[in-house]
Amino acid sequence: MRVKLVAGLGNPGDRYRGTRHNVGFEVVDLVAREHRLVFDVADRDRDALTARWRRDAEVVLLAKPQTFMNVSGEAVRALVEYYKIALPDLLVVCDDVNLPLGRLRARGRGSEGGHNGLRSVAEWLGTEEYARLRVGVGRGDGGRDLAGHVLAEFAPDEAPGVASAIARAADAVQVWTSSGLASMMNVFNRVEVEPDA
Repeated sequence: MRVKLVAGLGNPGDRYRGTRHNVGFEVVDLVAREHRLVFDVADRDRDALTARWRRDAEVVLLAKPQTFMNVSGEAVRALVEYYKIALPDLLVVCDDVNLPLGRLRARGRGSEGGHNGLRSVAEWLGTEEYARLRVGVGRGDGGRDLAGHVLAEFAPDEAPGVASAIARAADAVQVWTSSGLASMMNVFNRVEVEPDA
């Protein structure tokens, strides 16, 4: 049976819940809720919580690495190897400070763009040839320490935009699982333009 892997990146533990760096976790959590899936510890020895979504002749494995963001690649590679997942069947979901709050960007390859989680995935897989979906969380105040920014919770006035972005990212994951990377890119990489712009 074909297995696809959607790995949402984040940091484990209550301390990091709701922070910018945990948007990847929130996206896969939402996909799981929409399909009444439960994350369990079956892959704990591969340092991940996983939920299985059966679709016709395939399984989509939703995963939340428990290795902390900067070493996410270790858990992603362990899952790829254990389930014999082909690289075209891997999608990594993460936050991106270089994108405006709420903007999505899907790519099939590329550099990590300063994101330590993506850097770790590339190092452990030995390639940058894997699909990724980035969710913009904004850079915030230029004078603020970037590490502090990504580990901070969203401001109350950002909440609606964040919730919308997570919902659209969950939709993007579902398009990827059913129609592939090109379809996801065509639909979700477009910039929404205000009618009077």
